[in-house]
Amino acid sequence: MSIARVRDYFRERGFEERIREYETSSATVDLAAQAAGCEAARIAKTLSFHGSEGTVLVVAAGDARIDNQKFKAQFCCKPKMLAFEEVEPAIGHAVGGVCPFAVNEGVAVYLDESLRRFETVFPACGSDNSAIELTISELEDLSGSLGWVDVCKIRES
Repeated sequence: MSIARVRDYFRERGFEERIREYETSSATVDLAAQAAGCEAARIAKTLSFHGSEGTVLVVAAGDARIDNQKFKAQFCCKPKMLAFEEVEPAIGHAVGGVCPFAVNEGVAVYLDESLRRFETVFPACGSDNSAIELTISELEDLSGSLGWVDVCKIRES
């Protein structure tokens, strides 16, 4: 079970007690925002792509969308998301619980600049009803990110 894997990951780092498990689904940005009691933009959604070197995860703000031109300039390929059935085998987490923690070896994790405008954000924790509130610095440290990228645009309200 993916949340167990993430729980073990956070236990080793002293963050396990901060994991939130909800009685309702948090599988989408809107559902996660309702469950966490925050604005949708503060949900740190993890998007999974085929990259030129393998699987790429981009963690972005809930109100951000991938900008195709920026993505191609950054990763030297067009953004092509993993198909539903590819996600869990490639990343180690199922759709709805994809997060940048305790992912399969070889998965490249990047954080999008759209997150930097918040003090804290809420990424999932490996299941479709979990999250953890982290500062941007904590997210940077705990995600094993390879760095910050600017591959998104903010969705117009």
